[in-house]
Amino acid sequence: MDSIYYQVIEALIFSSDEPLNSADIIKAIKGLDGEDIKITPDEIEETVDILNKKYEEESKLSFRISKIANGFLFSTRPEYAKYLGFLSSEKSKRRLSQAALETLAIIAYKQPITKPELETIRGVNSDYILNTLLEKNLITISGRAETIGRPLLYGTTDEFLKYFGLYKLSDLPKPREIDEIMKDEDFLDQKRKIMMNLIEDDVQNEIKESTENNASE
Repeated sequence: MDSIYYQVIEALIFSSDEPLNSADIIKAIKGLDGEDIKITPDEIEETVDILNKKYEEESKLSFRISKIANGFLFSTRPEYAKYLGFLSSEKSKRRLSQAALETLAIIAYKQPITKPELETIRGVNSDYILNTLLEKNLITISGRAETIGRPLLYGTTDEFLKYFGLYKLSDLPKPREIDEIMKDEDFLDQKRKIMMNLIEDDVQNEIKESTENNASE
């Protein structure tokens, strides 16, 4: 592969707001420079690795190219995440409740899974949570089980991978790794800040509702 395509690949990924996969990169290059250009998905992966090495060793830059949802996307390095998290507050529609996160985790690790199987694990009805996750495109109906009644099967989507910054499902942390993360001081600190933000939002919403109710009386 010609070295000029290192910059082309970098530019294409940089300009994309969504994870850009190898097929789209190859399509763009061949669409302009001809179908006889020899470039493969493996070469694109190798180019991304070379670019990341350059960012790390030569420039010490705060960003890199991440492999997310079967594609590539520029993102800040993990060590700066806590600073970004401190300044940014996620929109309420993007927040997931504890019940939604629990349900999503079960689906992610057990997929494909039926609603009865999910409810057996959780011990509660999951209609509302499943609808919420479907609306957010974090899960999808992947088929029907070959059991009595042929219940629907649920699985995660590429949007799920993007939401959690994963390249593929095999990148999900193992149960042992989750235990280590839960005990990490940075994680606990961020969790406390997020909980405080949620409490502040709830208080503000209650004040707003109370003010609106008093004004209407």
